[in-house]
Amino acid sequence: MKAKQLWERFIEENPEYRNETYVAWQYGVVPDELADLTVRGIKTATSSAYECYSLEDEALPKIGEWSIILDSKDDARCLTRTTAVSIVPYNEVTSEHAFKEGEGDRSLAYWKDVHKEFYSKVYEKNGLEFNERIPVVCEEFRVVYK
Repeated sequence: MKAKQLWERFIEENPEYRNETYVAWQYGVVPDELADLTVRGIKTATSSAYECYSLEDEALPKIGEWSIILDSKDDARCLTRTTAVSIVPYNEVTSEHAFKEGEGDRSLAYWKDVHKEFYSKVYEKNGLEFNERIPVVCEEFRVVYK
């Protein structure tokens, strides 16, 4: 099922949201695995390097925003709604947030290892230098439709 089809089914069952809009996207790394964790309710948060939003000319997530999570084939897996957004330095991301991201052993150490590697590559690709004070957008959400 594609994003538009999932949204139309949701609206059919929840007509009060008919005038709302959504964004459809897939996770940047291992989209199938992370979409599965989201569908299962294990992954209830995500994070991105702040600079990536301006580099890709994308708006920051907002509380109340609807997102359709896609897998690697752009098939819709679920609909989420953003419940919290904060911007913090990389070295101030909390163990609570790392746990909510649901990846690996869900520890802050695991989160830092994986994200340092990912952010470093993204920064290098864009002529920037990663450091542990880069701003990170931490987003929390809940699955509202599968």
